[in-house]
Amino acid sequence: MSLIRVGTRGSALALAQSTAIANRISTASGSEVEIIAITTHGDTSREPLSSLGGTGVFASALRESLLADDCDVVVHSFKDLPTAAYPGLRIGATPKRADARDVLCARGGLNLTTLPQGARVGTGSPRRAAQLRSLRPDLDVVDIRGNVETRLGRVAEGDLDAVVLAAAGLSRLALLDSVDGEYLELSDWPTAPGQGALALEVRDGKLDRSLAAALTAINHATSQATVLAERLVLARLEAGCAAPIGAMAAIDDGLLFLTATVYSPDGSRNVVASHAATPDSHSIAHLAEAAQDVSDRVSRDLLAGGAADFAPMKVTS
Repeated sequence: MSLIRVGTRGSALALAQSTAIANRISTASGSEVEIIAITTHGDTSREPLSSLGGTGVFASALRESLLADDCDVVVHSFKDLPTAAYPGLRIGATPKRADARDVLCARGGLNLTTLPQGARVGTGSPRRAAQLRSLRPDLDVVDIRGNVETRLGRVAEGDLDAVVLAAAGLSRLALLDSVDGEYLELSDWPTAPGQGALALEVRDGKLDRSLAAALTAINHATSQATVLAERLVLARLEAGCAAPIGAMAAIDDGLLFLTATVYSPDGSRNVVASHAATPDSHSIAHLAEAAQDVSDRVSRDLLAGGAADFAPMKVTS
């Protein structure tokens, strides 16, 4: 393949992360790479994500372009990708995951503890909104849309006292050093399943040899397993990527750990479940088996704890 076409959303963040991936594909394959920017409904609409349906709002146009052979591989933010398989497509690689944490970006060096009562904190995420209301019910949580720079600008202009953003996105835009923010640790503030990870999606069937080799070189088995474990909980609960669910998986000392939390939208209730599994080896197949095992047990505990009673989701059998 003399040219590999990489499809991506056209936002600054999407282009930044896709350009980094395109450079890695070019290096690994020795092929020329072209970036194909694709406009999605989620990029053009100003409606809240919850009213747009959340799940797949940024993915559908990319997938349609891939199936139409307008590109050879598309780059998704995993947290925006529906969990259900898409006919004719598959995940070709999961690059090494970036920082999965959220960052509170507030005026004047304030943090989640020191924000004054009634402070206006912006987010478009139902999960982040529920977490804010759980920890600080006195805050005024404001539903917002817009790119990273727009959201940070509303804090700088004084319209908001703070916004909550993904550390990975700030890093990919080279904004971390310029933002006075508080990292929210995953143990207390679990983030969206797959946050910080990218998914490289391709068409089913045999790939061109150069693209296949590049995807194999880029794939990171540990990231693939931890993201899979988190997303399997989402799939089991059929909650969608906009649901108030946080999850954190990690591999440590030979064990695959998974903790997931489901919040009520108003933050007044939550249920937490944690389990660990022992992969037979660190092969992709054995890590996937461990991810399935641990996610099944975590999902059962969440349901037994009443998660379906207060969070908007459709539970599968």
